[in-house]
Amino acid sequence: MSAPASIAFLGFGEAARAFHATLAEANPQLRFSAHDIKLGGAGDAAMRAAMDAAGVRICERPEDLGGAEWIVSAVTADQSLIAARSVLGVLTADTVLVDINSVSPGRKQQTAAEVEARGAAYLDLAVMAPVHPRGHRTPTGAAGHAMDRLAPALDALGFDWTRAGEAPGRATAVKMVRSLFVKGLEALTVECLLAAERSDCLPEILGSLARSYPGLGWPEIAAYQFERTLVHGHRRAAEVEEVAVSYDDLGLTGALAAAIAQVQAAMGRAGESVTPGGDLAALIAEVNAARRGE
Repeated sequence: MSAPASIAFLGFGEAARAFHATLAEANPQLRFSAHDIKLGGAGDAAMRAAMDAAGVRICERPEDLGGAEWIVSAVTADQSLIAARSVLGVLTADTVLVDINSVSPGRKQQTAAEVEARGAAYLDLAVMAPVHPRGHRTPTGAAGHAMDRLAPALDALGFDWTRAGEAPGRATAVKMVRSLFVKGLEALTVECLLAAERSDCLPEILGSLARSYPGLGWPEIAAYQFERTLVHGHRRAAEVEEVAVSYDDLGLTGALAAAIAQVQAAMGRAGESVTPGGDLAALIAEVNAARRGE
């Protein structure tokens, strides 16, 4: 399969905008369109402004994405299957649904089955690092029954991808398993340091952690973890809820991920009133004040 001439985004949030920016820069001939659930509802004006600024054709309904060769699904984890079902009616044998959502292998397998039943191709694309500044060149894992056919197109578009397997869900499995550690380390860091500040022993805890784990780079790692959870906590919570499902499906302890999701969600709520940056101790105190006010 050659590179597509048209790409549609189902969901136009941070990931979709990052992918669009670098795809458009590297492939000026591409045509873009987008639909987002915010159109016609809360956030309508801001979403339209973002789409206008990006130069993508605004699609009022999901089915208006029909005709695009690739539809990139980039929605919140809880909406991934709903979003895919919203475009099933416009899928054809010439359509590829590229699912970059952070969901469980089981969810991607279910989505793939419904997409492929329409004769379209399905690509499980797992984004393995922050999408800024590399956009679509962010390292990804790819899996799907159409991998042999899609591989040349991924290369032609400039994706940085690694084949994870032929079965849908194989790429997201790598992300879900890894995510317990990555998002869990964030949750451990912020919750430990919030407790340290409340217990009036923050300097002692930071010093102890720096001595015990010098390779992590204290206190810089702590500032980074606070920034990531305050800015992205809501989205991370939705992802880690899918991690919990993934671990439960494996017969392991999904409850651990569920607790991490609670911390991420609490930090996301705190981020609505707290701006990361500045002195770490002052930031921790500010977050504690916000968390106490819940």
